[in-house]
Amino acid sequence: MAYNFITAQEAASMINNGDTLGLSGFTAPGNPKAILEEVARKAAREHEEGRPYKVNIFTGASTNDHVDGILSRNDAINMRAPYQNTPDLRKRINAHDAHYFDRHLSEMAQETRYGFYGKVNYAIIEAADITEDGHILLGCGLGNIPTYARMADRIFVEINEALPTSIRGMHDIYLPLDPPNRTEIPIFHANDRIGSSLLKIDPAKVAGIVRTNSLDGVKPFTEPDEISKQIGSNVVRFLLHEYRAGRIPKEFLPLQSGVGNVANAVLYDLGESTEIPPFMMYTEVIQDAVLELLMKGKCTFASTCSMTFSDETEKKLFADLDFFHDKILMRPAEISNNPEVIRRLGVIAMNTALEADIFGCVNSTHVLGTRMMNGIGGSGDFTRNAYISIFSCPSVTKGGLISNIVPMVSHPDHSEHSVDILITDQGIADLRGKDPVQRAEAIIENCANPMYRELLWDYLKMGKGGQTPHSLAAAFAFHCEFANSGDMRNVDYSKYF
Repeated sequence: MAYNFITAQEAASMINNGDTLGLSGFTAPGNPKAILEEVARKAAREHEEGRPYKVNIFTGASTNDHVDGILSRNDAINMRAPYQNTPDLRKRINAHDAHYFDRHLSEMAQETRYGFYGKVNYAIIEAADITEDGHILLGCGLGNIPTYARMADRIFVEINEALPTSIRGMHDIYLPLDPPNRTEIPIFHANDRIGSSLLKIDPAKVAGIVRTNSLDGVKPFTEPDEISKQIGSNVVRFLLHEYRAGRIPKEFLPLQSGVGNVANAVLYDLGESTEIPPFMMYTEVIQDAVLELLMKGKCTFASTCSMTFSDETEKKLFADLDFFHDKILMRPAEISNNPEVIRRLGVIAMNTALEADIFGCVNSTHVLGTRMMNGIGGSGDFTRNAYISIFSCPSVTKGGLISNIVPMVSHPDHSEHSVDILITDQGIADLRGKDPVQRAEAIIENCANPMYRELLWDYLKMGKGGQTPHSLAAAFAFHCEFANSGDMRNVDYSKYF
């Protein structure tokens, strides 16, 4: 079939106010690079003429400035799901200019297929290549595009000429059947391949192809600071303790790691450990540190949804694809984050918290309980189903004005039932097999910063009985004090009684 090559502006002209767009990608990799920028410019023109123009954006996870950034600055997003991390969009969400619903990443695709969110008008796919019969070679981020492409009325394809076609073979595209016909997902080892290397679409649905030429624009993470290094060292210390005790098998278990400096610090420390054997990863995102571990042989295989490499590291990957071809596999988000597979493989999950409370609950989304930061992402998928679930965070932020260990989290994303281990720069709290008071004692003693320990001990002592001795009057004293004075250390419990 002969496709129609068009400009990004021509593609945007077909997208109407209220349309729902399903995009390829997961974090910055795999996102469209051109069409959404023209949609934003169209929105600006429509608004100048006094006409409403907003679209609904469904993705795999976060995007980048080509999508969430420019669309938000032009007030072009009506509804957004399932995850975001762009400052411009964050402002719109917290001002209620954009409707954001935060979903577990493993659930978004299947719920779209179930019809929970209405129809998808257009799928927009970044690709390295497309054949005449509708086989698409995707880029460096997969996300939920197999579902969005199936559900969409029409499809735009952005052929990114910066992507080498030799990337073929690094995707594993598989969609589970929907109930009541669903069977097991046949992944029994992190490196099992179960699907196709190409995405099959109906070529008759292609509304046009746009040419681009751009890397993903991921900036390298800054070198971990001393706090991040200490947290990373504590995580590795815990894993070594479990390994020596035989609670992690001698061949080790697949690892999942979140995104950011702490995650990179953990991975670099793991790479330096001579006692931890080579391991696999079953995760949603791999970063620069993972490529180094693969090159060293410390990580033998990485199953992921996205290769979120900085541009320089992405160039290294493309220059040596023969080496990496059998060491990295990209899957759709509902497979990379699938609870069934995570539980079966015994994945060790390592995620970050905004704050944790003394009884083991974690807030990973809302600053002071009200302002959305990024979203829950895949942390819930892995946390609830991991062999061991680890959360980490600094003990304090803003130079000590904020304690990240609080009496009660201001927004609960992960309950104490899901959190096994809490780690800060201060130390490690193993919460397994402990009742609420024992958890509180472990967290205050091992994870809280010394400048806040006495305040937390005082809170625990004033609890009103019951298995979980909260003082409801003072549960949010830390947060209220920060709102009032800007320093949680000024807490005076007598105000609350």
